[in-house]
Amino acid sequence: MKKINPFTLSLLLILFLPLLSNAQGKNGLQDLQLWLTAPDKNIRLALVPVDSLTSSKGPSEIPIDINDSITYQSIDGFGFSLTGGSAIVLNRLSHERRRAILHELFGDKTGEIGISYVRISVGSSDMSDHIFTYDEVPPGAQDTLLTNFSIDQEMHDLIPVLKDILTINPKLKIMASPWTAPLWMKTNNNAIGGELKPQYYSVYANYLFKYIGSMTAVGIPIDALTIQNEPLHPGNNPSMYMTADAQSAFIKMYLGPLFNHNKCNTKIIIYDHNLDRIDYPLSILDDSITKTFVDGTAFHLYGGSIDAMEYVHRKYPDRNLYFTEQMVDSRRVNLLNDMDWHVKNLIIGATRNWSKVVLEWNLATDADLGPHTQRPGCDICLGGITVFPNDSVSRNPGYYIIGHASKFVKPGSRRIYSKSQNDLLNVAFITPNKEKVLIVLNPQKSEMNFNIHYHNQNRICSLPPGAVGTFVWE
Repeated sequence: MKKINPFTLSLLLILFLPLLSNAQGKNGLQDLQLWLTAPDKNIRLALVPVDSLTSSKGPSEIPIDINDSITYQSIDGFGFSLTGGSAIVLNRLSHERRRAILHELFGDKTGEIGISYVRISVGSSDMSDHIFTYDEVPPGAQDTLLTNFSIDQEMHDLIPVLKDILTINPKLKIMASPWTAPLWMKTNNNAIGGELKPQYYSVYANYLFKYIGSMTAVGIPIDALTIQNEPLHPGNNPSMYMTADAQSAFIKMYLGPLFNHNKCNTKIIIYDHNLDRIDYPLSILDDSITKTFVDGTAFHLYGGSIDAMEYVHRKYPDRNLYFTEQMVDSRRVNLLNDMDWHVKNLIIGATRNWSKVVLEWNLATDADLGPHTQRPGCDICLGGITVFPNDSVSRNPGYYIIGHASKFVKPGSRRIYSKSQNDLLNVAFITPNKEKVLIVLNPQKSEMNFNIHYHNQNRICSLPPGAVGTFVWE
C-alpha cells in the first residue's frame, strides 16, 4: 500500500477538518440564531442578528462551554395551567380570534411559541368562576357508588378548548390536579380546608380513576395526576389539607393498586407544593411500597429555594421532578423584574435542578384578573395573556418567560452540559432534531459579553442588561 507523505497528509487535514466539523452540525455556531427579550430596548422574543449586539470592547473573558456528550434529564415540556377561568375567557373570543391565539400559543410555526404541556384542575380551582366537583349530592347525602359522577360541567368551556388545542398540537401532554374532593367526602363538608375522610379513600380513588376514564373517552388523555394541589395550604378556595402520611396511605393502599389493576398509564405525582417542605415528598418516597406507584414529585416556589430540587433528585434519582406552578403577581408587574426572577428560578433554575416540566400559573385572565372564586381565591394572578371584551389580547410577562423555552426546547429534548456562570445564568439543551438551544439571562445592570464555546468553535456574543437570549444552532 502506497504511503501518504506527511506534507500531503497535513494539507488534507487542513482542507477537510473544517468540512468534518460542519458535517457534525452544519455550520454550527456560524449559523447561530438569537431570539431576544430586552425590556430596556422594547424587544420581545424577537429574532435579531447576533452580531448586532456584539460589543466593540473585544473578546469576553466569560466563557460558556457547551458539551452535548454530557446529558441530564429529558424534557416533557413548558407551558401553563389551563384553568377553567382560562378556558372561559378564551371561549369569549370570536371564533377566528380564538383560533388565531390558540395557534400562536400552541402552534409550531413562525410567530408561534409551541406550548407543549398544560395543567388542568380536577373540578374547580381557585381560578374557576364557581366551586364544583364531579359528584354533587344534597347536604347530608353521600354517593359511594359515584352514580352522580359527571364531567358535564367541563363540556362548555374546558373540553372544547382542549380539543381545539389538541388539533393544533396532538402531542400536548396534560397534567390534572384536584383542589378538593367532593365536599361530602371531607371532614368539614366545605370547599375550603378540611381533610379527606379515611372511610372514603377507596371511593375517592375510584373518583379520580373515573375522571381519567371520562376525559379519555371524550378525547382528552391525562398523562399525569397530582394527588392534591398544595396539600399544606387549606386556606384556598377550594382546597383540602392532606398530610404526607395520608397521601402515602391513599396511594399505597388505594390509588396505586387501582391504577395497576386497571393498567392505567397515567403517572402518579406526589406533593405539588412549595420547596420549603421537601420533607413531605421524601417521607412518601421513603416508603418502599408507595414509591413503586409514584413517578415523581411536583413543586411550586412560593416558599423555599429552587436548588432544593437537586437534593430530592440526589436522594431519589430514579424518580422524576416537575415544576408545576408559579404566578406573576399583578400588583407589581414589571417585565424586567419578572423576566429576571422567573427565568433565573424556573426556566434556568428548575431545569438545572432536574425538572422535566416548567409551568406558569395561569394561561389567560380577563381584564379584571378573573374569573376566580370568591376570596381567598386568587384575585392577583396575572395570566400569560389578558383577553379583553373587544376581542383583543395582550401578552404579559409569563408569555415571554415560557416562550423563550417552549418555542425551542421541544418534548424529548435533553438538558446538556453548559458551564454555570453567576454573571450570566444559563441552561442548554439538545432537541430531538439535534438542534442545540442555549438560554442565557444577563441579570447585571450593564451589557455583558461572553464566548459560547462548542465543539472547538467559538462565538462572541453580548446581551443588554436584564435581557434574556435564546441561542439556537444546528
